[in-house]
Amino acid sequence: MNLLEAYIVMFIASFCTLVIEMVAGRILAPFVGVSIYTWTSIIGVILAGISIGAYIGGKLIDKFPVRKTLGWLLLLSGISALTIIPLTNLIAAYRFNMPLMMRIFLVTAVIFFLPGCILGTVSPVVVRLTLKNLENAGNVIGKIYAVSTLGAIIGTFATGFLFISWMGTRSIILTMAIILILLALFCGALFKTKKALAAFIVIAALCIWGVYAYAYKIPSRENMYLYKESDYYTIKLLTTTSSDQKTPLQAMVLDNLIHSYVCLENPFHIEYEYERIYSDVLKWKFRKNEDFKSLTIGGGGYTFPRYMELFYPNAQIDVVEIDPEVTKIVYNHLGLSANTRIKTYNTDGRWFVMNCPEKYDLIFTDAYNDLSIPYHLTTKEFAMQLKSIMKPDALLMSNIIDNFQVGAFLPSYIRTLREVFGHNNVYLLSVSPDFENTRISTFIVIAGNGKLDIKDFDAHVKSYQQKHATSVIVPDNLMEEFMTKRSSIIIRDDYAPVDNLIAPIFEERFGYNRKS
Repeated sequence: MNLLEAYIVMFIASFCTLVIEMVAGRILAPFVGVSIYTWTSIIGVILAGISIGAYIGGKLIDKFPVRKTLGWLLLLSGISALTIIPLTNLIAAYRFNMPLMMRIFLVTAVIFFLPGCILGTVSPVVVRLTLKNLENAGNVIGKIYAVSTLGAIIGTFATGFLFISWMGTRSIILTMAIILILLALFCGALFKTKKALAAFIVIAALCIWGVYAYAYKIPSRENMYLYKESDYYTIKLLTTTSSDQKTPLQAMVLDNLIHSYVCLENPFHIEYEYERIYSDVLKWKFRKNEDFKSLTIGGGGYTFPRYMELFYPNAQIDVVEIDPEVTKIVYNHLGLSANTRIKTYNTDGRWFVMNCPEKYDLIFTDAYNDLSIPYHLTTKEFAMQLKSIMKPDALLMSNIIDNFQVGAFLPSYIRTLREVFGHNNVYLLSVSPDFENTRISTFIVIAGNGKLDIKDFDAHVKSYQQKHATSVIVPDNLMEEFMTKRSSIIIRDDYAPVDNLIAPIFEERFGYNRKS
């Protein structure tokens, strides 16, 4: 093998390896979320595969020092890449009764270890086939690995900045598999005659088409009418109905969670109970024609911002949504008017707050997924930044999914806000009166920039007839008992183990119960 061929093989193999590694996070996101556990497992599993593969490749090429060895290994690497999506479909959604970290590691290992291992065999094989003598071995090996690293770098940037939003994960994996198979055919000397090569290409094409038709088609449900992979999420739109089966709704799914319900016929319709709590707070704090400034961090389907736009015609409504594709879909499919008063900023929530010149009366943080919480939006430092853009009597409201009995994130988040807003200015509201016995429930943590008269709010809520039971205030005595008995931390920028804190509810969802 000449040096140019070695460069080509190593560049492409490393390029494909890093593309697969980067795409792995997006593939697993709908099933296990995107967390430090996910990326730890991906990086660890693929590195382990590459390490073991390098050992195996060295043994093989010493025993079979011919070009065909490289060809078969490249061919097997392409075939192993083709197994990624079928294995994901088979195993990723399976409810393993085990702790969160073990589940994520097991799923990742089953899906990605083999491709990593086979691709890891390529490097020692190429080096062995390229070296003619030992006099210039250092120079040759150095150049080969430099080109290999360059391929990995370009593969990383191309995937993150271009491929995922342009092609989608399934198409990316299929493309990498085809590239590796073609590389095996052109550089691996697998077939002595053109007829044999042509026959193999025909058979391989038919097999790849079959795999694509079975496993790489976009996953669909009868009620799904849009599927889109953006730089941030796997986005799906579903048709569904309200809990009473009377109102047609559109549901926006981001990765694994239904983030928003939207009623196209009636924007006043609020399906999620935590948004009804938001509505109760607004009715308590503002009359219909009052002007106020609100900021929502995490737009999703824009359900509550649109509710505010209609119900409060004089309000200023700002929304920070990190994913411009989400905003685009809301405009194109979920009925947000081009003439809306809602002002959208497609940027990171913390970056917006750090550079915001405005002062707000209300801030809603709705960027927390149940399984993938952006930790930098939960810390004490971020809470201080939020407080700096709040008016003296402003309110901060955050919806949190947790278990009142075993969840670890909720008490830590409350403690963190108390550090910033004061012990007596942070309260907990629940969407369920039976929150103590509910497995997984939604809570609203409400913090006041000044003294918060929660008793007045409670009296206001009880003063009018509600169609739905919402805004259940956790009593002071129960709140203090909860905070005293439960272990908690102050979440900081330099210490934010959010993935560990939310692990208990994830495990419950998948059937694993921790022993207390």
